[in-house]
Amino acid sequence: MEVQETRVQTDRIFTIPNILSMARLVGVPLFLWLILEGHDGWALAVLMLSGISDYLDGKLARRWNQISNLGRLLDPAADRLYVLTTLFGLTWREILPLWLTAALLAREAMLLVMVWILRRHGYPPPQVNFLGKAATFNLMYAFPLLLLSDGDGWLAWMASVFGWAFAGWGTTLYWWAGILYVVQVRRLVRAATAD
Repeated sequence: MEVQETRVQTDRIFTIPNILSMARLVGVPLFLWLILEGHDGWALAVLMLSGISDYLDGKLARRWNQISNLGRLLDPAADRLYVLTTLFGLTWREILPLWLTAALLAREAMLLVMVWILRRHGYPPPQVNFLGKAATFNLMYAFPLLLLSDGDGWLAWMASVFGWAFAGWGTTLYWWAGILYVVQVRRLVRAATAD
């Protein structure tokens, strides 16, 4: 959560960055169906397109002065939905262990509580910070690699090594960003109650 906010530059809904975020959201159920049905190649393609559009929507919004309130909601929502559906799909397929899924879901639950506390005190939901984005990028690299590791041969072995490295970093950064959110929420609530 950043105390200083990037200024909203447009109220338009149909901007290129927002359309990219909407397309990512539409891809979530498709991705989940593909992964549960074992269409790993197509699931990887959808996940890769999601990662590319995630990068582009923020970059284009800043470059073209199209930062919007809708974009601020869509981008983190799409990130979280991809993380959650990937967790569900990979855990269902027994590619991810239950303890890792539980650790990532516990962090999400903690953030939901923080958002609820912020709203009770009249603050908006937290803005995505660099650390949170880095964590998401690590996890978005980890998940396709771990999906590729569900096979035999040297490619599966290499995907497993790099996938678990990204998963470890991503989980650590995910929790670190979450703890920073808690600290910032605590400061804001203290300041609000002191007034």
